[in-house]
Amino acid sequence: MKFEDLLLETGGFGKFQILILFILCLPRINLPMHFLLHNFLAATPSHHCAIPHQEAFVNLTMEEVLLISIPREPDGTFRSCEMFLQPQFHLLLNSSLQPENNSIIQHCQHGWVYDHSQFTSTISTQWDLVCEQRGLNQATATFFFIGVTMGAMVFGYLSDRFGRKAMLLLSLVCSVIFGMLSAASVSYSMLAITRTLTGVALSGVSLILLPLGMEWVDIQHRTFSGILTSIFWSVGNMLLAMVAYLVREWHWLLVAITGPCLLSTVCVWWVPESARWLIANGKVKQAHRHLLRCARMNGRKDFAVSPETLRRMATDKKPGENYSYISLFRTPVLRKISLCSGAVWFGVAFSYYGMSMNLTGFGLNMYLSQFVFGLIEIPAKMIMYVLMNRVGRRQSQAWALILTGLCIGANIIIPKSFTSLRSVVAIMGKGFSEAAFTTVFLYTSELYPTVLRQNGMGYTSFVARLGGALAPLVFLLDEVWRSLPEVTYCGVAVCCGFVAFLLPETLNVHLPEGIEDIE
Repeated sequence: MKFEDLLLETGGFGKFQILILFILCLPRINLPMHFLLHNFLAATPSHHCAIPHQEAFVNLTMEEVLLISIPREPDGTFRSCEMFLQPQFHLLLNSSLQPENNSIIQHCQHGWVYDHSQFTSTISTQWDLVCEQRGLNQATATFFFIGVTMGAMVFGYLSDRFGRKAMLLLSLVCSVIFGMLSAASVSYSMLAITRTLTGVALSGVSLILLPLGMEWVDIQHRTFSGILTSIFWSVGNMLLAMVAYLVREWHWLLVAITGPCLLSTVCVWWVPESARWLIANGKVKQAHRHLLRCARMNGRKDFAVSPETLRRMATDKKPGENYSYISLFRTPVLRKISLCSGAVWFGVAFSYYGMSMNLTGFGLNMYLSQFVFGLIEIPAKMIMYVLMNRVGRRQSQAWALILTGLCIGANIIIPKSFTSLRSVVAIMGKGFSEAAFTTVFLYTSELYPTVLRQNGMGYTSFVARLGGALAPLVFLLDEVWRSLPEVTYCGVAVCCGFVAFLLPETLNVHLPEGIEDIE
């Protein structure tokens, strides 16, 4: 008897499964609010060098003081990182005569003045992470994703070893602790450390939610469960835009998005451990108790499967044998799956976060961009629900990623003056990007056997978070060539999309329990 047959005995897809999925969707809402927080946490408002007061400035307006103290760009705006060595009073007579001698220009010497009309404070304004320190500002997102990368390896292994539920609760509790410590940061170093640790903790939440829900669902409803969970990510995307719009001070913004993790922790207590994992690890009494509970809630009071039957269902895992990440590369088919899925995950995450962290590059208000980017993901996921069940996982995954890259590439060619067209193409690209992300979560969890599923998800998530960590740093390449970041995102997405064609199809296939089912 396969576990899918056992689920049919408990009522298939009933009230029990629906309740589990909705409870697991609560922490899912909170994930994008942290993963995409960098857009608002580290936003850099317009700024210029602070000008020390001089007696000669007494009768001048602030605009005139700036005119004689700060050089201008060709478009007439004041430079953000430079000032004149001495006030250029002749510019009061003719401001168009900008000095061409760079020897009278220096970097800011007395700090910066920021425009606070949009943000009360961000980490950029708190610690002057601009100009020469701009790299540290972008690195904040990288530190977070380095934490997510480390957490993927840690929680992927631990949840296969000690169970899904225990590790999910641990990661939620740690998320609350480190999230609140981030909000209380008094230095950049403290923020960098606490955001890294928050990334470690949230990685466990991201990694465990989908497999835990999916392992309680039958074949016919696997796609539905994956899409439903993913839609709540989009809801979190839109909520982030609204919360960030209402809370313009970075300390309180961190508190506002971390608080809901407490509610998720309380709700997850009700969710049972994966019976599929319990059986695979020989814990048949606990599995039988949860299955009995499932059958009763689904109205199947005639459930009569005994613990002995479950014991015979256990995989032929040798006593004392423990699987690890090395197991993903020991056998030929698993090795090919691991290498290809790793490349696909890198491309998906790299392009997704590359687009998501460039809210001001498409001609829309950043709050509106964040909201629209979240909103467009929902119809994209609805379409993927149909496509994954019609054309399969492999084709859906490959083409969603390739089209993401092509949309990014198209915006390199479209002139900046075509604001509306650029916005439409960017929104389409974001939709394809989210479609690729939605597919890869479900697809990967179907590729790996139960005894290695969380190790597989941990490994692929590790590779994905490398992509997420590199994505914000690629923006710094615009100093080499303005379009180089977009070219990089485009090329990686298209290449990794073609790699997806090398993976096996999993549509309407039983979830593998042991390595022999894969080979």
